Amino acid sequence: MRSHRKLLAWSVASLAVLGAVAVASAHLSPALAASPGPFAGGRLSLADLVFWFLAALAVAGAAGVALSRNILYTSLALLFSLLGVGGLYVYLSADFLAVAQVLIYIGGVLVLILFAVMLTSRIGDVNISNTSLGWAGGAIVTAVIGLLVVVVAVEVPWRARDVPLAPTTAQLGNGLLQGWLLPFELASLILLATMIGAIVIARKELKAD
Repeated sequence: MRSHRKLLAWSVASLAVLGAVAVASAHLSPALAASPGPFAGGRLSLADLVFWFLAALAVAGAAGVALSRNILYTSLALLFSLLGVGGLYVYLSADFLAVAQVLIYIGGVLVLILFAVMLTSRIGDVNISNTSLGWAGGAIVTAVIGLLVVVVAVEVPWRARDVPLAPTTAQLGNGLLQGWLLPFELASLILLATMIGAIVIARKELKAD
């Protein structure tokens, strides 16, 4: 009885994937045929190559984080993914976000994770695996979400424009301290409450020990 339920569940999931593929193909084929694409000009510029390299680096790093069973390799894959995202911020003329990505996430959060991994005894020997759904369930979810992302990327009329690389730190500072001062202060209060809660929980654990 249990095997029949699993077979029925996988059959329904397979039909859902096939339906999603059919709908996506119907929408993507006219759009791809009408759009010239980046290769229509014959050559790719150096800026295009760097962009695709950074995009591939971010996606490959994210895939390594999700698929690796070794926590040390997962941390290293996260490093490459954050580097790729930081480079893409530069292409968006978001210099402040790019620097914050490198200093905070790579220089702070990732280094803290690596220290925790290195200082934990024999943590690299632990294999992390998800046995609730397995590879088949993850592949089905990935296929459906991936098709949805591709349909949105192709069908939405994105407006392409050249954005000159200009400093944005002063504009962000003025915005946070003028027009967005109240949300900025509310966010700081939430972070303060989170820190106080973490200290209270840590003190309770110390007293219990």
